[in-house]
Amino acid sequence: MIFETVRDTLAQQFEIDPSEITLDTNLIDDIGADSLDVVELIMSLEDIYGLSISDDDAANLVTVGKIVDFIDRMQ
Repeated sequence: MIFETVRDTLAQQFEIDPSEITLDTNLIDDIGADSLDVVELIMSLEDIYGLSISDDDAANLVTVGKIVDFIDRMQ
């Protein structure tokens, strides 16, 4: 469930096909996200899941799998 939500959020933000996004997808290398894109994604995920993600934690969330694992641990 978390993966699907993260995938769909990324697909909408970057206007890409959700089927192209896997747990191994790297935000910068595979999707081409810049620092502003990552901040917007983090803000969206905070709103969706009611979380507060620190800058230090956000710096480590470089793949979809790491994002999913982080959210799973925080819930």
